[in-house]
Amino acid sequence: MSTYTPPLQDASFLLNHLIDLDQLCSEQNLDEVNSELANVIVEEAGKLASDVLAPLNWVGDQNGATVADGAVQETAGFSDAYQQFVENGWATLTGPEEFGGQALPNVIGTAVNELWHSANMGFALCPMLSQGAVEALIAHGSDELKSQYLPQLISGEWTGTMNLTEPNAGSDLAAVASKAIPEGDHYKITGQKIFITWGDHQMTSNIVHLVLARLPDAPAGVKGISLFIVPKYLLDEQGQPGELNDVSCVSLEHKLGIHGSPTCVMSFGDNEGAIGYLVGEANKGLSYMFTMMNHARQSVGLQGLSISERAYQQALQYSQERFQGSNPDGSKIAIINHPDVRRMLMAMKAGNEAMRALAYTAAADIDRAHHGDQTSKSRVEFYTPIVKGWMTELAQELTSLNIQVHGGMGFIEETGAAQHYRDARILPIYEGTTGIQALDLIGRKTLFDKGVALSQLQADVQATTELLLHSDSEALQELGKKLTTALRDATSAGQFILENAGSDKQLMGNISVDNLMMMGYLTGGWLLAQGAIKAEELKGADNDYGDGFLNAKVSTALFFADHYLPRVSQHAATLQTGLNHTFALDIEQL
Repeated sequence: MSTYTPPLQDASFLLNHLIDLDQLCSEQNLDEVNSELANVIVEEAGKLASDVLAPLNWVGDQNGATVADGAVQETAGFSDAYQQFVENGWATLTGPEEFGGQALPNVIGTAVNELWHSANMGFALCPMLSQGAVEALIAHGSDELKSQYLPQLISGEWTGTMNLTEPNAGSDLAAVASKAIPEGDHYKITGQKIFITWGDHQMTSNIVHLVLARLPDAPAGVKGISLFIVPKYLLDEQGQPGELNDVSCVSLEHKLGIHGSPTCVMSFGDNEGAIGYLVGEANKGLSYMFTMMNHARQSVGLQGLSISERAYQQALQYSQERFQGSNPDGSKIAIINHPDVRRMLMAMKAGNEAMRALAYTAAADIDRAHHGDQTSKSRVEFYTPIVKGWMTELAQELTSLNIQVHGGMGFIEETGAAQHYRDARILPIYEGTTGIQALDLIGRKTLFDKGVALSQLQADVQATTELLLHSDSEALQELGKKLTTALRDATSAGQFILENAGSDKQLMGNISVDNLMMMGYLTGGWLLAQGAIKAEELKGADNDYGDGFLNAKVSTALFFADHYLPRVSQHAATLQTGLNHTFALDIEQL
């Protein structure tokens, strides 16, 4: 099995020079938070990730969770790792101080969360879902519910889940059939939920389920869904877990990947009904749940980066240790010296660095949006489907390249390369498929505001191209030419969308995924170009990175421009000219 080395240098570079964390903290009056502190936090998180979580990754894959008598037993070693995670305060990182959190910027939390998911994605899904529950309660919970549940969720003493999907209600949440019957100060919840990540385990004294259900007089469709807290254990008068609620895991799904994460079929109310408490107002549950969904979508996009980084590190290590062929003097040649292997490694490295830049940038805009910056709020909305959709799709390609670098051994489970490929496969599916993200981007995020957010992003990319083209560096000038071409074609495609897709839903659906992938590659190339500009500025000066790292930042941006930016033009062309062939066959001919 490969080891995991946290990418501390790239994290530091992005926080300091792409995000300008010190400026961000100054804007938000976080006087005690700065880039130096952030570097220490990420470095310490890296130790837990590499020393504790990473060794359990293969263990979780080979010996996943089990269920018996309605109780799930997590993988051996996970509970001890989770207690260490909680005791060291990692669960509290970005939570509000009012409820015991450290109130650090979201972008620092993102940098840390990348490490957890790279080290052990099955494990990291547990605190990820808890963070989503915290976001929903902060935004929509009553003061009483907040005081009862937030301190323990933020500390990690309890964990949280998100219960949306039902056997007959997947992406179509209008079909949710679970029921909530009023009874005094609470509700009796009945129904079954499927695909519930970390729906049960023994690592904490309580689990807080957020559940979608319908009241008896609720309107049909999505306008009749309410959100409820359903704890595994009801709270006693002291606010501590007491009587077991009428909720249980009836089975675990047998999955392609993420075996260390129990994916549960949850049953509510098999006996007298599970006791639940209404969150916010009745019939507004879907909009409330989207508070969790948006958080989860950015987190899943981050998983795409994380698993791709782990796969890249494994491929790099293997390519240095595997010898194939001989030099004239008889010495063996490590396969990293073979041009096509280096191409694949560079494709992985460039893709990872583009995704990391986007994940950090989107996270920083969330911080600014939380402090009232409307431009950042609009940008976050625009970024979210790209982060979720493009990054998870690219992860399929990059984890596959890891197998290819390994050759035949990549197809053998014992090398571990296949695990990353299998684990990555769920990412374009859960928390909204790529198709759903694509429709969100082209519809709500582009057509709905008549292209305002899109044009603002295009203007920012244009400003970067001007800097590149007027640089004294030939490498940056070349990068500017390639980014200019990509921006030109993406702008043309965007105009086509605004002029044609708004009045034709079939057309909008046909071209939406091409649009999403086009914008992903454009945004990734743009952010790498910004990093290359910063790297050129730092060369030869007193810095913490060294010219080797800085030269690599420029080379990686150029590789991305050569190998990935042409995909912008390809998607743009397909979007505009390939429409007549998209649905050329009748359904009966498929």
